[in-house]
Amino acid sequence: MKRLIYFLLLLFLLKGIVSCKKQTFITDKNAVLSFTADTLRFDTVFTSTGSVTQYFTIINSNTQKLKLSSIKLMGGNGSGYKINVDGNASPEINNIEIEAGDSIYIFVSVTIDPSSTDLPFIVQDSIQVNYNGNQKYIQLEAYGQNAHFLRNHFIDTDITWNNDLPYVISGGIQVAQNATLTIEKGCRIYLHADAPFIVDGTLTVNGTNTEGVSFQGDRLDNVYRDLPASWPGIYFRQTSVNNIIHYGTIKNAYRGIIAFGDAANALPKLQLRQCTIDNIYDAGIQALGSGIDAVNCLISNCGSNIVLSEGGEYNFTYCTIVGYDNSYISHKKPLLTLSNADEAGNSYNLNALFRNCIIWAGGENVENEVLADKKGNTAFNANFDHVLYKAKNISPDINVMNSIANQDPAFDSVNADRHYFDYHIDKNQSPAVNAGTATPVSNDLDGKTRTGEPDLGCYTKD
Repeated sequence: MKRLIYFLLLLFLLKGIVSCKKQTFITDKNAVLSFTADTLRFDTVFTSTGSVTQYFTIINSNTQKLKLSSIKLMGGNGSGYKINVDGNASPEINNIEIEAGDSIYIFVSVTIDPSSTDLPFIVQDSIQVNYNGNQKYIQLEAYGQNAHFLRNHFIDTDITWNNDLPYVISGGIQVAQNATLTIEKGCRIYLHADAPFIVDGTLTVNGTNTEGVSFQGDRLDNVYRDLPASWPGIYFRQTSVNNIIHYGTIKNAYRGIIAFGDAANALPKLQLRQCTIDNIYDAGIQALGSGIDAVNCLISNCGSNIVLSEGGEYNFTYCTIVGYDNSYISHKKPLLTLSNADEAGNSYNLNALFRNCIIWAGGENVENEVLADKKGNTAFNANFDHVLYKAKNISPDINVMNSIANQDPAFDSVNADRHYFDYHIDKNQSPAVNAGTATPVSNDLDGKTRTGEPDLGCYTKD
């Protein structure tokens, strides 16, 4: 019995010793504490959609526990930033214990005050970490800006957007039949993932060479800013008429432009002048029995750059239609698909003219970058007039005149791994130089004057 008592007493003492050891903290000012970041930077942040939550970790590399006396957001409750330390959301958290060899996470988000009148502006704060008499600061920076915030927005009267603030759209926007939305030069339109841009009336975009108009997703932090399919795209529906986009950039959408039906008048449903449609997940331009007139446009790196079906009237002049495999878009579909039929097999008249264009893709994923699908007895007039194109076997349904087949256009610089694409042509090496036919078009996508014998594509030689 005595032996049992001694044994239990010894066990109790050992447990107490172990327990005391567990509660021992390192208090040395030179204790090793690691931080995975000294600055968190947030790119453009819009108030109504919030921001991506970023985080850093604090690592205790010591052999004993360490106690942080406090983690403090220096701006306090009035800060645009919020912190959360292992589930505790407060501007100041005290007495945080970190086990030996363990770490804790500090999550940070930011919301910009939309009432600010300074554009652009940088919102700064810092997080102070106190331990063992030390103070460590993590800097916080957000580049924010005020904006017009529109949700499920319906336009039923003529209206003009001016370049005073960006336009941030969530839930979608719709221009009603018989209404016109005019967007002036320099405007920036940012659309959420749930926000299609629907035009049942008329869209007029008045960009210029120096102040273009941009349409893109509203997530501008580094992880998301260049991802395709970040917003649905621009839809010109059956009743839409007289649309024109001058110097517009449409990028990172699921589809870029979708046009349904003809314009029901003598004008094309959509005129594109000096436009860039880039990094689109599916079709850069998709038209179903519609009418498009495009001049000096760059349609680049899309899932399928141009898809024209169910007939229609199309003119593409001085356009560069190009695609390269990269980590965002895998080039597996033809750059250009022409069809006079709908999904049910019904055929319609198709008239499509490509003049002074470049149609080119890198790699060998697709043998024929031009696909023609003719059905029925309706008209199928597809013409290449002075076009540099890539196709092992061009369809006999396409009338090819004075064109260049399967010669690399020698673009200025393409580095798909680094997502760097400069589609200007090399004035000394490109077969597109002086290979065009004269047209009334006098400038290029850069606004540069075309002189002498015209070059192919949206850029004239430097």
